[in-house]
Amino acid sequence: MFVDSVELTISSGKGGAGAISFWTEKFVANGGPDGGDGGRGGSIFFKVDNNTDTLSALRGKRVIKAENGRPGEGRKCYGRKGQDTIITVPPGTQVVDMETGEELLDLVTEGEEILFLEGGKGGLGNMHFKSSSNQRPTYAQPGLPGITKQIRLEMKLIADVGLVGYPNVGKSTLISTLSNARPQVANYEFTTLTPKLGVVHIGEYDSFMMADIPGIIEGASDGRGLGLEFLKHIERTKTLLLLIDAANYREMKYQYETLLVELQRYSQTLARRKHAVAITKIDSLSQDEVNTLTQTFLNDIGLEANNALNKYKADANYASYGFKADFGVVLPQEKPLFVLPISSVAHLNTEALRYTIGDFVRQVEEENKAEQEE
Repeated sequence: MFVDSVELTISSGKGGAGAISFWTEKFVANGGPDGGDGGRGGSIFFKVDNNTDTLSALRGKRVIKAENGRPGEGRKCYGRKGQDTIITVPPGTQVVDMETGEELLDLVTEGEEILFLEGGKGGLGNMHFKSSSNQRPTYAQPGLPGITKQIRLEMKLIADVGLVGYPNVGKSTLISTLSNARPQVANYEFTTLTPKLGVVHIGEYDSFMMADIPGIIEGASDGRGLGLEFLKHIERTKTLLLLIDAANYREMKYQYETLLVELQRYSQTLARRKHAVAITKIDSLSQDEVNTLTQTFLNDIGLEANNALNKYKADANYASYGFKADFGVVLPQEKPLFVLPISSVAHLNTEALRYTIGDFVRQVEEENKAEQEE
């Protein structure tokens, strides 16, 4: 079962109380106080494990508590420390304080183990309180209480490219064609009910991660459909690939602008992601129809077709690329860096798309590194 959000009450352990004890032994007249200290309470840790991909292991759990420290004992014996509790989560998990809404942790690094709540300190035994004026102390410290927090864990997939489009636009077919992912593929809307990840190889030592989410429809930002619920899974993506259905009854310009508007309503940050466009299902139309539709779409959004840049041998019979220009309609975000008609079923331009997206991802990574260095 895919679980990407859970709410928990977590508590670190309470420290053990110090002991009140006196050394009583034959032939020892003045043994004095010998109460040991209590043990520290167990702490709460978060560990990032790449072998987990959902939060389903935490589903149904309401409270997670570390073990309390044991109280001290006589003969200056210290109490045992409470056992720590380690919560294992997949990469991309955020820890959010439910009371304030503050993001407390962002867990993205594989193998990372972070102390979240420290256990309470154990109390001092009465042996610490003896003095020349008080040689028989009859009191010891109680252990300090643990820390309790109400949190929400939210998992956001980590990918390089996020696929965005209407239901049944061909996202699952594309990711199954380009990557090792095998999502359910069928000819009806909302076939994809949960996000999917796939690794796309573009060479022996080079690859990128692609994320497929359920389709977005008009009004998704108001709660319609499934897309809004899973849009958080592409918040971490470096780039977006918007899929436009050439065979759909909706005009391609309308599909494109609707997707941009829903992205913008959900997140201004997501709406500013650099993106490209793939026009899908061109195998259902003739070459002339595809070329006409593509040229019309490019004109509508203010891009120029440029078949000379066939770096990856895109099919020359189709208007292959649209590149960024400084004219055209005003949209909520930047123009797409390229537009490419494809057919995942007939494998038209899919290899060109694979390598072009690879270049696209590398370019964005280099730009981000340059910005960070500045």
